Amino acid sequence: MSERPGVPSDQDQDDQHDQDDQRSGRVASDELMKDEDWEWRRRIRSNPAIYPIYRVVVIVLGLAIAIVGLALVPLPGPGWLIVFAGIAILGSEFEPAQRLLDWAKARLHDWTQWLAPKPLWFKGLVGLVTLALVLAIFYGLFLVSGVPGFFPDAVEDRIKQLPGL
Repeated sequence: MSERPGVPSDQDQDDQHDQDDQRSGRVASDELMKDEDWEWRRRIRSNPAIYPIYRVVVIVLGLAIAIVGLALVPLPGPGWLIVFAGIAILGSEFEPAQRLLDWAKARLHDWTQWLAPKPLWFKGLVGLVTLALVLAIFYGLFLVSGVPGFFPDAVEDRIKQLPGL
């Protein structure tokens, strides 16, 4: 308790800040580091010669993975998953990247909560619109750059029969 009546002690103020953080869903970064960090990361962070190098490696690796993921987004497969993996790597060391990842998770959760109660025909329609968008992106790509040669000959011949290709 406070030594002077009506004036909160430092402990009272710390308790109040902890309660505010818990209500708002925030966790103090020191507490997060104590509870969830691994020993090897604590050793790296405590070494002033290695820590800047570690942060550069995290930046390069996270950005490279996120950029590769963005390049794969129009293709069938886990493009967005790879983008989120790159952001998660960046978020392990940088607070803005962690906030971006949290925001993206929240939007994905909002989307799934919105779509979940919809009837099956509506979900199918969303899937068809997504497929049409992906096919339109590929069509535009093929208009600009031509049909890539890595397709099997039968598929390449069919694609080249499309108008404008």
